[in-house]
Amino acid sequence: MSGDGWSRQELARFLRSRRARVTPAQVGFPEGGRRTKGLRREEVAVLAGLSPTWYTYLEQGRDIRPSIQVLDSLARVLDLSEDERRYMHTLVHGQVTNPQPLEGQTWSGDVMGPLVSLMSASDYPVYATDIHCDLTAWNDAAAEWYDDWGSYTPEHRNMLRWLLVSPTAKERLPDWERVTCDVIARWRSELARWPHDERLTARIAEFSQLSPLFAGLWRSHEVQEHRSLTRRFRHPRLGLQTLRMALMITPDEPLVGLVIHFPMHASE
Repeated sequence: MSGDGWSRQELARFLRSRRARVTPAQVGFPEGGRRTKGLRREEVAVLAGLSPTWYTYLEQGRDIRPSIQVLDSLARVLDLSEDERRYMHTLVHGQVTNPQPLEGQTWSGDVMGPLVSLMSASDYPVYATDIHCDLTAWNDAAAEWYDDWGSYTPEHRNMLRWLLVSPTAKERLPDWERVTCDVIARWRSELARWPHDERLTARIAEFSQLSPLFAGLWRSHEVQEHRSLTRRFRHPRLGLQTLRMALMITPDEPLVGLVIHFPMHASE
């Protein structure tokens, strides 16, 4: 499937999943006499001021391009979060990143590599991951707080794969399931920006086979933007610790993010 075709089908799946999430009572409709969860297609169409036939085409993945105003109207009716609204806009209009193929665009290390090296003496993890969640660089502290990723084969040095299949992930992260859910939701948001990348779609198939958790979460269509957050660790020497995390992306390396961990209080 082409990138544009994938985006249309993903929008269709996303709209169906969000429609099923809204209860009739939320929008003032009676609950009785329904055989399916959520709102009916024609109810969404009426509330959004759209033709029921046109909206049905949208949920079928037809080759139509809704306007910004239509998408915002659907976001209101479907009670989307801001992250979900942005995801829907990105699928249709590619507003955040021009959705071109990633072929030939690889991590050069010109910026992120030296930054990781600069932070090699830090007591806290610093690592770089690309659009596929592949780990491209990390400091020694990352091996202590997370895992010795250098002992993995290159094709298995992937943050999401590590979360899904490594026993060490569950040992080091007390909130392992929540962390995994968050990473998958952020990855789905990222995928909307690069629908032409075949390796990304191959990763989805790979992880779906590896992990029932991933397969179920992927079908749920949860999305979340990247932002600063906190993460709890079970450090082998220090015990239970909580660190803040921040993601840094530079214009020179748009496909790679630098994840920096630091104490909850800057004075530590």
